[in-house]
Amino acid sequence: MLTQGALLWGPGEEWSVEEIRLSDPVDHEVTVRIAACGLCHSEEHFVTGDLPVPHWPILGGHEGSGEIVDVGPGVRRFSVGDRVILSAIPSCGQCRPCLLGYGAICDEGYRAVSGEALADNRRRTSARGEEVAPFCNLGAFAPYVTVHEHSLVKLEKDVPLELAALLGCGVTTGWGAAVNVAEVRAGETVVVLGLGGVGAAAVLGAVGAGAERVIVVDPVASKRELALGLGATHFFVNAQTATEAVREETWGVMAEKVIITVGRMEGALLQVALEMTSKLGVVVPVSSGDVTEVDAKLNVTQLRGYLRSVKGVLLGGGSPKRTIARLVDLYAAGQLPLERLVTARYPLADINRGYDDMRAGRNLRGLLVFDGADR
Repeated sequence: MLTQGALLWGPGEEWSVEEIRLSDPVDHEVTVRIAACGLCHSEEHFVTGDLPVPHWPILGGHEGSGEIVDVGPGVRRFSVGDRVILSAIPSCGQCRPCLLGYGAICDEGYRAVSGEALADNRRRTSARGEEVAPFCNLGAFAPYVTVHEHSLVKLEKDVPLELAALLGCGVTTGWGAAVNVAEVRAGETVVVLGLGGVGAAAVLGAVGAGAERVIVVDPVASKRELALGLGATHFFVNAQTATEAVREETWGVMAEKVIITVGRMEGALLQVALEMTSKLGVVVPVSSGDVTEVDAKLNVTQLRGYLRSVKGVLLGGGSPKRTIARLVDLYAAGQLPLERLVTARYPLADINRGYDDMRAGRNLRGLLVFDGADR
């Protein structure tokens, strides 16, 4: 199939919308007509060079939803016409992490950047006569994708496909960081550092879990109204002011949970978060940065002396598919206002404008929305 896709040919470049050749589905694969795909910050790390890439070009897009239009041999759980969410990390259900309930670190996840298909270990998407690596084995910056069934979650409730796309990564990551990993409890104080799409979802998770205070820190002052609209109780533009306010509000106890969702992780942020954290408190670094960086700033005495902990997280921790299903239920029950997270929609041709808006802090989550003109 010939269609359009947004490719990145190297760090520092813009996304290039051009013709791509998509393969037909083979064993255990399906082809999905994409309805929408989120503009997640993860692809930005390819632009900045923070993430190493074993093969260029990259076909971006890992936060999508759509409808199955073709089914390959061996597929039993999905049919043409099914509405599906694309999970950013596949879950095979058979490897040790999956069997332990941690599909977020499925052994097949290493293929996320290589673009090698789960079905046959090949890159079968191409452009300009060259192999293309679909990010996360998805490549949803395109009107159609051919993906393995391990990457799909069937959407069986009345959730608009545009909004369901957010569950493929951003909302699952942020909400799961608060609920699954930080394990926010009723009455706690929670700090969220950074209010992008993932940070907004972390706020929703903390609010839904019953936190007494949800304190957002973001340098973009115009995000204050958005934060409070999501249920945050406080908003500050810098960590120093927020730390002083947390100390005063909690009578010196500090925050039980601090979740880092800034656009780019730096080692010094761990100590910033630790100084906001209570005894027995938890710091959850969600953000990604330079993957070669090992210079974390952390006062070990403050960590061990107060029994604090730092907990890693990927795609919300635990099982992404289980979390996605839970989030679908919450939306259907009117308890997850996904519509508040989408602040801009773009056609595929305007993908670079969408990322410019993200860098400038003009949106929480931008969405690529596909129509007939994109196909």
